[in-house]
Amino acid sequence: MRRFPLSVRVLLVNQFGVNTGFYLLIPYLATHLGDLGLSVATIGVVLGVRTLSQQGLFLLGGSASDRLGPRRIIIAGCAIRAIGFGLFAAGESVAVLLAASVLSGLAGALFNPAVRAYIAEESSDRAGAFALFNIYGQAGALTGPLLGSLLMLWDFRIAALVAAGIFAVLTVVQAVVLPARPAPPHQGTVLDDWRECLADRRFLAFTGALTGMFVLQNQLYLVLPLEARRLTDSALAVAAVFLVSTVATLLFQVRITKALKRMARGRVIALGLAVMGLGFVATAVSHVGPLGGITPVLVAALLLSVGVMIAHPFVYELIPAFGRTGLAGTYFGVFYLVSGVAAALGNAAIGWVFGRSGWVASLLCVAIGLGCAAAVARLHRRGVLAKNREVAR
Repeated sequence: MRRFPLSVRVLLVNQFGVNTGFYLLIPYLATHLGDLGLSVATIGVVLGVRTLSQQGLFLLGGSASDRLGPRRIIIAGCAIRAIGFGLFAAGESVAVLLAASVLSGLAGALFNPAVRAYIAEESSDRAGAFALFNIYGQAGALTGPLLGSLLMLWDFRIAALVAAGIFAVLTVVQAVVLPARPAPPHQGTVLDDWRECLADRRFLAFTGALTGMFVLQNQLYLVLPLEARRLTDSALAVAAVFLVSTVATLLFQVRITKALKRMARGRVIALGLAVMGLGFVATAVSHVGPLGGITPVLVAALLLSVGVMIAHPFVYELIPAFGRTGLAGTYFGVFYLVSGVAAALGNAAIGWVFGRSGWVASLLCVAIGLGCAAAVARLHRRGVLAKNREVAR
């Protein structure tokens, strides 16, 4: 971390805190809503509103980061999430719970693009910074549920207040420590920025080719837990899937990124997508014959994580390189918006297929990984990723 400026170090620790606070609360929210007597349909609406408000507003968050400066938007996002999580602790009516969901989602839409834009602007080694960013995020994703499970022994409201407190502390720390950077002057309107980004065919082709990365990442929460339960009928097996993914990231992310820095970015990203897809060969084969209990799922989880470690830092390195200076937030916002929609549709499709055949669902995941890898490799051969030659090589 000492290689990076203070602003990047603060945001790395911030990502640990963000994921700790988020995963401390959200995995237990559905159970709490059920305890309040809400119907399954209402619970789905409350949870869906949070996701929709976040995914649908990423573009606004990215534009706000460009126009007002990422520091202000990061601080505002953390403060709004503190309020939203606080409402989950205080409210029992559907109206209050919906307000809490909207605010929580809006907060994510604000600080997610802004944090990445700030890191991209401040880092001379973007890939290395985003590799550490992934590690801190995974550490928070592991710490949050563990802390949440302990707090839930007392009461959901205590867990919600602790989560809100974490975001309140992050708000204060960033307001005090995070260096202010003036936003570059902009000519034209926000709509002009959106038109410029959406007219960038290279970027849109890259974004489309990367949709499979987010679809496959989400199978850590869908296909792999379902396969683990099918093979072992044990909740501990599901926990083992997440443990393998987290530990692998903590141990190998920086090493993998360092080893691949000399390679062309398009080839590295294509390799990562292919590895992610090929991991699901193990779960597909598990439907043919016995392969030693949970072993196929753990192999798939490991390869999925390795593929993400290969591709993820270099994807985030390339995104701001497509646009001009001052539009990094907008480009991240568009990328997240498209990826979020693709992940939702992909999850729905894969879930539907899994309900009919787990074997076919695994093969579909293999096809998505290899298809997107081929698309990225083709963009690389055509020179689409070489707009910034120093980055894309």
